[in-house]
Amino acid sequence: MSRIGRSPIPVPSGVTVAFGEGNTVTVSGPQGQLARSVPSAITIAQEGETVVVSRSDDQRQNRALHGLTRSLVANMVTGVTAGFVKELEIVGVGYRAIPKGPGALELALGFSHPVNVKAPDGVTFEVPSATRIVVKGIDKQKVGQVAADIRKLRKPEPYKGKGIRYANERVVRKAGKAAK
Repeated sequence: MSRIGRSPIPVPSGVTVAFGEGNTVTVSGPQGQLARSVPSAITIAQEGETVVVSRSDDQRQNRALHGLTRSLVANMVTGVTAGFVKELEIVGVGYRAIPKGPGALELALGFSHPVNVKAPDGVTFEVPSATRIVVKGIDKQKVGQVAADIRKLRKPEPYKGKGIRYANERVVRKAGKAAK
């Protein structure tokens, strides 16, 4: 049996978990509300202050979906209580981020034009300094995807380390050409 799928999900006070038609799970909390449909072979039940995920049989596909579904529901509970944050840092001379309204950024990344980034629903940007971007939201998948899309605009290069990287990312540097 799946070790991850077996463990119950604690539901903090102030969070409600509702089960709807078509195996839909809706989690509501102080930060907002998230909904997701789960496969029909997986059953989710609330037992007191915990949510338990179980599967109907031991088929390979259902075993794989068991732990995945438990992780997704646990991330929904975490998202509506605390939210998720990804931090990016910009390295390079003249590279900077400028906030343009509540859900938009303008990035100067060494191109001949500024790059504008709009946040999707449920995701917000903060710019504590010109070289740091904080992506916040309640949906872990959206936050990670938006951060990855911003990083993709100018990946860190291995010779000088210029570009956009995650705050805890380590860029392996190359030596470059050797002089004669």
